[in-house]
Amino acid sequence: MIEKGKISAFQMAVVMYPTIISTAILLLPRISSQHAAQDFWLSPIWASAAGFLAVYLVYRLHRRYPQQTLIEYGEHILGPVFGKLLGFAYLFYLLHINAIILREYGEFVAGTFLRLTPLVVIIVCMVFVCMAAVRGGIEVLGRTAELFGPAVTILLIIIILLLLPELHPEYVLPIMDRGIGPSLKGAVAPMIWFSEFWLVSFFFPFLSDPQQALRWSMISVVTVALSMAITNLTALMVFGNMMQHLTYPVMSAAGYITVGGFFEHLESIVMVIWVAGTFLKVSTFYYALTLGTAQWLKLGDYRPLVLPLGWLLALFALWVSPNLIQLSYSMATTLPYYLMFFQLFLPAVLLLVAHFRQRGHQLPTGKHKPEAG
Repeated sequence: MIEKGKISAFQMAVVMYPTIISTAILLLPRISSQHAAQDFWLSPIWASAAGFLAVYLVYRLHRRYPQQTLIEYGEHILGPVFGKLLGFAYLFYLLHINAIILREYGEFVAGTFLRLTPLVVIIVCMVFVCMAAVRGGIEVLGRTAELFGPAVTILLIIIILLLLPELHPEYVLPIMDRGIGPSLKGAVAPMIWFSEFWLVSFFFPFLSDPQQALRWSMISVVTVALSMAITNLTALMVFGNMMQHLTYPVMSAAGYITVGGFFEHLESIVMVIWVAGTFLKVSTFYYALTLGTAQWLKLGDYRPLVLPLGWLLALFALWVSPNLIQLSYSMATTLPYYLMFFQLFLPAVLLLVAHFRQRGHQLPTGKHKPEAG
């Protein structure tokens, strides 16, 4: 195998938690609230079904091809020609989605904190930092997640606790007064983030305890769902119906925190969560892109690809959308279906084809191969 490192299933779960939650808590509350009104805090709970499905699909594929990633076993399932085409499509998807993540990060930092800094400088700096993590391999990603993952969780808990005096529980009522439909519509956008759990397919072959893979993956999905639901509920109890008009509700809520008349304006905590979590998210997708490209090209090492793919990633991040408004609109309309096609539909097709191909190679019950001669 190209990757010689190993991580534990727990480290994999810790990698995936900030990978999903970091960008979700800033962008999703506004998108979901436009469809679900005050019931949008329920949307992550329904959307978590996409996370469970994604994990289940890639785990079943991993059981059939335990030493390979999706890029590799795609050729075994579909053949060399269609398998190569599928692999190329996935590599382009990884490049595209990571460029979108980078653009979200750049727009947030440039629009709220570094207003005079060019967007290209912010994006290129993040790419350079992620290059170092990706070159270090999967073990560096695992250890970095163990460092930043708990920090992201603790800071998020601190924000919620400090907001308790500002909460208005009456803003939550009435719950599902128009039925379950609006909260299900609000769950479409969060399904993008939950279906990103298919990325564990790039970690499964390199686990030191593969028997714990499914368990810790499911735990990570549950943790992300609860974190998103609690964060949405907190933002709702602070702003009520104003949620739909705020671009970054969680950051705006942090501005309401005042302790003792001097401990206030804690938007910087949200900034720390965003930067640390986005670093892990971009690094994870970047690692999958680099490793997958090396496997697709049948190379012996993926590290020589880190620099050229990094520059390509930065260029795509600048090209992917003209502005944040257009990006947010696409995330609420067409982007969920495009991403779930790769993250849920194609893994399901691969599993189905692999199942029928295996059944086709099995002999009918009670019959035996004819003996030679």
